Amino acid sequence: MAYNTTNFKAELKKIEEWLSKEYGSVHTGRATPMILDSINVESYGSYMPIKNIASVSIEDPKTLRIAPWDKSQIKAIEGAISAANLGLSVLSDSDGVRAIFPMLTTENRSKLVKILKEKLEDARISVRKERQSEIDKTTDLPEDDAKNAKDDIQKCVNEVNANLEAIFAKKETDLMTN
Repeated sequence: MAYNTTNFKAELKKIEEWLSKEYGSVHTGRATPMILDSINVESYGSYMPIKNIASVSIEDPKTLRIAPWDKSQIKAIEGAISAANLGLSVLSDSDGVRAIFPMLTTENRSKLVKILKEKLEDARISVRKERQSEIDKTTDLPEDDAKNAKDDIQKCVNEVNANLEAIFAKKETDLMTN
């Protein structure tokens, strides 16, 4: 009987999605609305994501335009983006806020690659924890079944590690070429 790795694969997929989302928040010198996803703005007594109180659009390759539906929120949005310390220049006018992505220097690029590697290592650690948790579930199986289950688990881990490396390599290439 083959060991069922469906739940294990689902957990590994979540780790891949987490890494992709984390990498989406690292700017590569190009304007991308995803960088603002983690920013919450105080609006009418509660904190809300920017996308819930404004439209975010790409004005040009280096600029995001944030147009709040309520113009009284402009200063709060400007302050929240500045406080997030994303390295963006923030300008406001009567219609909304512009978030300008600075040109990346070689030094900044190498710092960002270091951050990408740290996030990759965090994902690998999560994979190892999931693998160990899954292997622990095979202790009650007969010896041959346990060995086969461990082999199946390791195949899944190898595949996910290759996917994580590919995600890293793609983001690193984007970072170094833009």
